[in-house]
Amino acid sequence: MNDRVLDGAPVAEEVATASPLVRRYQQMLKAVDGLSYGLIALAMTLMTGLVTAQVVLRYFFGDSLDWADEMSRLAFVWSIFLALPHGVKKGIHVGIDILINQFGSHIRESLMRLMLALSSALMLLVMWQAVLVAQEAWGEMMPTVELSVSAFYIAVIISMAHAFLHLAFLVWQGTHVWGDE
Repeated sequence: MNDRVLDGAPVAEEVATASPLVRRYQQMLKAVDGLSYGLIALAMTLMTGLVTAQVVLRYFFGDSLDWADEMSRLAFVWSIFLALPHGVKKGIHVGIDILINQFGSHIRESLMRLMLALSSALMLLVMWQAVLVAQEAWGEMMPTVELSVSAFYIAVIISMAHAFLHLAFLVWQGTHVWGDE
């Protein structure tokens, strides 16, 4: 298969000759991915910094930050949920494919797209439920910071929406749309 260059990265011929709508959708996903990577780095940095500061304060100064445990937990939750769609994009989440690998490539691709479509429906369901729980918990504040406990659920909502966008794109364009990216 011939490779071409799109936005500075080699991509498969099919992607390079894709319709403008497909290219725009893919560029939008890349932008969302970039923003997500930045937020993951920020959350991980915040979590690491808070835990380190807490350890230093406790063991060397006999003091602590009351809010550090809660904020580091929030940063951890955000980093984990923001990372989930990146695994979806690459298809690296745990899956059992012993049976599906026994089929030919056309049947295998059709079954994969069916599973991706079902997974995208699940993402919408989880997102909707997270919206309902976040709305219900909006007035409940965290004990040590002036922040709603809904902040935990907002990470789930964002993650599920982002994962849905990737799953929908994989259903629409096929499981090899990202190539070796």
